Amino acid sequence: MARRKDGAHGGGHGWFVTFADLMGLLVSFFVMLVAFSTQDQAKLQVVAGSMRDAFGVQDRVRYSGIIEVLGLPTRPKLKNAAHIDPKDASANPSPDERDRQRTYGARFKQDRKFALAAASLRQAMQDMPAITEASKHIMMEETKQGLNIEIVDQDGRSMFPEGSKEPYERTRMLIMKLAPALKAMPFRISITGHTAASQIPPKPGYGPWELSADRANAVREILAGEGMPSGHIYQVAGKADTDPLFPDNPYMAPNRRVTITLMREAPPLPPDFTP
Repeated sequence: MARRKDGAHGGGHGWFVTFADLMGLLVSFFVMLVAFSTQDQAKLQVVAGSMRDAFGVQDRVRYSGIIEVLGLPTRPKLKNAAHIDPKDASANPSPDERDRQRTYGARFKQDRKFALAAASLRQAMQDMPAITEASKHIMMEETKQGLNIEIVDQDGRSMFPEGSKEPYERTRMLIMKLAPALKAMPFRISITGHTAASQIPPKPGYGPWELSADRANAVREILAGEGMPSGHIYQVAGKADTDPLFPDNPYMAPNRRVTITLMREAPPLPPDFTP
């Protein structure tokens, strides 16, 4: 019986078409990477304006989150998030925005320094297995004031004894290990103590204001003992329970904390500078 001969395959080399498509997508991807490697503020504003025209302006406030640390609850929003009214959104820069753009490069360099500082501090904590458990009490957050390093309490595990200005030994060891990295950074630091709201009446003559200020000063003394120059200290203050980390629940344990802030400051002007 003779075998029926079917016609030849119509397209031939079907894999070649798929391979060519893949190469085309890869080339397009690398062209995009190269195009976005150098940012042009004017072009970015044009693109932003086009996106607004195409999709409209977001009329709801959306807050950025923070990097969560094991054992700490999630914060619903950042305290320093700025909200721009949709009516004020525009693709055309205002005169004030043009002035801000003149210092864009300087701000970008400073933001990069803060990012490197946070990475350096995290690496320092990872390299110290002896304080692994205590390092879970550290939160880092970049704000308008600078980079906040929060040493917070957790439920059932505090960094200071109840009502005492002297830290536990594990807290002291943690601050001592952070001191070399803080001392090597080109930022002045601010140290602020905070307490949580409490329904227990304070001791006569010694309340949350005194306690928060004394805890901040205790942290300063530990840093000074590790060689931190006094000129690197911007301020030491206590805020009691007026600035909770979790405003929705001022009684939460993480509101009891000491904040070490790497200050965001304008670079000093030369003596002969004339505006």
